[in-house]
Amino acid sequence: MNTGPTARTRLFALLGDPVEHSLSPIFQNAALYASGIDARYMALRCSTEALPALLRGVAEAGGGGNITVPHKEIAMRAVDRLGDAARHTGACNSFGFADGGIWGDNTDVEGFRRALHALLGSSSSGMRVLLVGAGGAARAAVCALLDDGAASITVVNRSADRARRLAAQFGSPTSLQLADRVPPDTFDLAVNATTLGLRAGDPLPLEPGVRAGAALDLVYTPEETPWVRWMRERGIPAADGREMLLQQGAAAFRLWFGQEPPMDVMQRALGLGG
Repeated sequence: MNTGPTARTRLFALLGDPVEHSLSPIFQNAALYASGIDARYMALRCSTEALPALLRGVAEAGGGGNITVPHKEIAMRAVDRLGDAARHTGACNSFGFADGGIWGDNTDVEGFRRALHALLGSSSSGMRVLLVGAGGAARAAVCALLDDGAASITVVNRSADRARRLAAQFGSPTSLQLADRVPPDTFDLAVNATTLGLRAGDPLPLEPGVRAGAALDLVYTPEETPWVRWMRERGIPAADGREMLLQQGAAAFRLWFGQEPPMDVMQRALGLGG
C-alpha cells in the first residue's frame, strides 16, 4: 500500500472539542495500515454549530468517523438513520456512509461492556454500581450495566434534571437510583463517566472516602488519571478509559469496513500489550 495519501484515500475523523488529547488517530491509523486499507484517521476539533456540516461532508465523501464530547447528542440529528444502540442511549459516537445515506450508531455500549469485563474478569451481574455523570458516556454505561444484570446503579450528577432524563431514557427501572451526592455506602464498582481528570488540575470525580471494590475511569490521559492512581495505591483494581477506547474503536472499525480489526496492533499502539 502507498504510504502517503492519494486522491483515492478515504478520510475518517474524530469530531469533538477538545480532541488534542485523543489517542484514536494513533491506534486507528495503525489498524488501517496493518489491514492495507487506503484511509487516514484524523482528530478534528469542531464547534457545536459546525458539527452537522462537517460530519455530513466527511461521510458523503466516502469516509466516516467518531463523535466525542460534547457532540454525541447533537450528532443524532445530523445523520439519516440510527442504529439500535444509538436510539437506545440517545447518543451517537460513530458514523459512516452506506446504501445512499449517512448512518449513526453507538459503539460505546459494547466498548464499556468489554472494558468492564476485562477489569472484573466477569460481568457486572448482581453488582452494586456507583456511576458519576449523566451524559452520553453515562448512558452507554447504564445500557451495558442493565444488560449485564447489575443489581443496582446509583447515578450521581451535578444536574438533577439531566440525571432524571437519563433515568427516563431507560424507563426508570427500579435498579436505577438517582442521588445528588455520593451516599455513604460500599459499592462493588465505581465508574467515572464525567470529563473530570481530562485536564490538569481537575478535582477527583469521587471523594477519596468512597468505598468500592473496583474502579473504571472512562477518562484517559497520557499517564494514568489521578483517580485511577489513587485507587491503585490503595490496592483497588482500577482501569482508565483506554480499554473502552480500544473496544469502541474496534466496534466502529467493523461497522466502517465490514471486517475484523487487527486487535493486537491496536492494543500495542495504545500501550495495552497484546
